[in-house]
Amino acid sequence: MLNRRCFVTSGALGLGVAAFPGVGWAAPGTDKKFVFIIQRGAADGLATLAPTGDLDFLRARGDLAADAATGVKLDDMFTLHPALTESAKLFALKQASFAHAIASGYRERSHFDAQNILESGGDRPYGRDDGWLGRLLTLLPREGAKGLAVAPAVPLALRGPIAANSYAPSRMPNANSDLMTRLTNLYAEDAQLSALWSGAQAAEAMAGAPADQALRGGKALGQMTAGLMNGPNGARVVMLEANGWDTHFQQKGRLNAALGQLDALVGSLRDTLGSEWSNTLVMVATEFGRTVAFNGTGGTDHGTASAAMLFGGSLTNGGKIVADWPGLKVSQLYEGRDLKPTTRFEQFASDALAQHFSLDPVRTRRALFPDFA
Repeated sequence: MLNRRCFVTSGALGLGVAAFPGVGWAAPGTDKKFVFIIQRGAADGLATLAPTGDLDFLRARGDLAADAATGVKLDDMFTLHPALTESAKLFALKQASFAHAIASGYRERSHFDAQNILESGGDRPYGRDDGWLGRLLTLLPREGAKGLAVAPAVPLALRGPIAANSYAPSRMPNANSDLMTRLTNLYAEDAQLSALWSGAQAAEAMAGAPADQALRGGKALGQMTAGLMNGPNGARVVMLEANGWDTHFQQKGRLNAALGQLDALVGSLRDTLGSEWSNTLVMVATEFGRTVAFNGTGGTDHGTASAAMLFGGSLTNGGKIVADWPGLKVSQLYEGRDLKPTTRFEQFASDALAQHFSLDPVRTRRALFPDFA
């Protein structure tokens, strides 16, 4: 009978620098790129990476657990959600790794507070006014410290001593060339406005995908984001926001759609980045997980631990699942209802980034998450 087991597919357990040994160590100043995708709304990690080898999961979720088993079986314990087809291909190619029973140090269930901590990397809500991605920029060579959020404004995670930019495609019709010329001439007299205007025009040209398409789905968003990253002037550290994860009701269909868009986004990044995919690491994480049991409306409520994902061509020895599995018996649940966290997000993120950017792991953890003991 399974009570508590530690799983790492084809590798040693631990979230130290050996947790993801396939992440290539690169020389400083290389063209390494990083994309962080935040799943706003609390994604259900138990459905995303279903522990189908745990009989208590099947008992707790019944028919919905059986549906999860129709995905790609990654090992004796975990099955990937059936909507994650491109992710499963990347895992088979050792270009994906997953972590389960993962959470920040936050133990309440407020979206706002949990997202604030996930972005700031702090030890309490609203305790910091900068974010761990912003602090990451300070560790990179000056020419590589180019941060960008595909969002209407720079989110907390990217704020810090090095200014980052934001880009959001407009829903407005394209302006005619005469108006664009007039604006360029108008702003030319002001050094600051001229630089901002030139940067905005360059970003628009690099983005590539039509605005209405980029606003609609994962594939077009991936194409647009890759356009903003490609080339010597492309962004090195990018943050994307994915919504639609707060599945209090009718979770099956809603989660299937959200995961399908996420999967299309990752696949599109891989395809559009081309050779740059080998220099790229993509991380996906959410503010907290969801309850083990379903509620009366076919949904799940706010929980604690969830799953996180890594993708990228630099994961040449990927294909790992890191999970110090706590078990799903009622006595093993956090507060009798949630998957218990056994892995800290802060350690997971800092270790992966230290290896990806060839940084000292201890210095990286202290810089990115100074409140994390």
